[in-house]
Amino acid sequence: MEPMKILVVDDEAGVREVLRKGLTEIGKFSVEVAATGVEAMEKIEGDVFDLVLTDVKMPEMDGMELLRKIKASRPEVMVILMTAYGSIGSAVEAMKIGADDYITKPIDFNDLLMRVSKAQKESLLLRENQLLRKEVRKKFEFNNIIGKSKKMQEIFSLIEKVASSNSTVIIYGGSGTGKELVAKAIHYNSPRADRPFIPFNSGAIPETLIESELFGHTKGAFTGAVQAKKGLFEEASGGTLFLDEISNLIPSAQVKLLRVLQEKEMMRVGSTERIKVDVRVIAATNEDLEVRMKEGKFREDLFYRLHVFPIFLPDLKDRKEDVPLLVYHFLDLYARENNKTIKGVSKEAMDTLLEYHWPGNVRELENAIERAVIMADGDYLLPNDFSQNLREGLSDLINKGLKAHKSLDDMKAEYIRAILKEAGGNRKIAAEILKVNPKTLYRFEKIRNKRLTAESAEDAENN
Repeated sequence: MEPMKILVVDDEAGVREVLRKGLTEIGKFSVEVAATGVEAMEKIEGDVFDLVLTDVKMPEMDGMELLRKIKASRPEVMVILMTAYGSIGSAVEAMKIGADDYITKPIDFNDLLMRVSKAQKESLLLRENQLLRKEVRKKFEFNNIIGKSKKMQEIFSLIEKVASSNSTVIIYGGSGTGKELVAKAIHYNSPRADRPFIPFNSGAIPETLIESELFGHTKGAFTGAVQAKKGLFEEASGGTLFLDEISNLIPSAQVKLLRVLQEKEMMRVGSTERIKVDVRVIAATNEDLEVRMKEGKFREDLFYRLHVFPIFLPDLKDRKEDVPLLVYHFLDLYARENNKTIKGVSKEAMDTLLEYHWPGNVRELENAIERAVIMADGDYLLPNDFSQNLREGLSDLINKGLKAHKSLDDMKAEYIRAILKEAGGNRKIAAEILKVNPKTLYRFEKIRNKRLTAESAEDAENN
């Protein structure tokens, strides 16, 4: 590990020399000195330093002004202020504007070493964090979202255009189409890339906890709130909050989300204090929000606030030309993960994958390839390496029907219900998918409700 590079800034030559000699002799540090703030800035602009150790009171440019200039041009450089005991107030003020630590004069060298060592660890962690962020950013570059189809090329163009803005985005797509991957691509290609990306699944949290999770709470706000808690909007400060399954957001949380989008402020549960927030919101859903809005289940004003920049992700069955690209991407990934040398996919296996309808979209395809890689014994993935259902083109729905010996009418009814659910209850969309008149679906639901009522009455009579 390279020695930590320190710049000592003090207008007293004796102090500069004592600190330079003392820190250098330890052997872990490379030390340079500057007599003024102006000289220090010249050195900082021409070289790379990990830490600046500066006096507060100096002519020309004092330590406070030097601190501001360093943090404005090189925010990654750590700064420790040296101050006389009577000037501690100014050092505390300096901490508020970005100083990492301060030490009082006359300097206790052991105390200084402890503080410098602490800064060294923090600097190392900061560099590691920056490297990790670079790796993450590389992972979510546009070219890492797989797809050569026209539909996916159009989506890449939309991502590229919206990433640099601060606009709210809503992503529509079925389960497994890659909504979170697109949200991450937007975030990590935006000016907010170095700030947090925090995902939140509205459907995976109990309704009673949703507001607390998003907006935080004060101590005693409700039973079990034994201490104050920051919400995800505060945790994501300066970054992006990804709200998945936004259609499941409870009405009270919808009101608070609207305030954040309109006013850029929020209140913790149990508090009346308004907290300013700087967070970009990206939402996602597999339902038709407009239908839920017309049904009174989603606020109209929130719908239009979210609908600034909608992106619609296609199902995998609607972009079959992307299947081979995805197959080889996942094959490479899981072959390396399982220490296997697999050259490719047999023609028969690829034909099977192209003919399958992929109700679980890209996620289902990824799972299928992972399983096949584990099962494979040869150089190529073969049809027998995949599940029987996939080989036979059977969905879970049909497979359950086969095992339960269900009638054709029962299977039709289950399929219609599945399509209605996929369409978010929108009969018009469901009718288009099923290629039937919407009135047929009204009749289907009417007959089904009558049947359920009759069955309930019969059960009550029997009991």
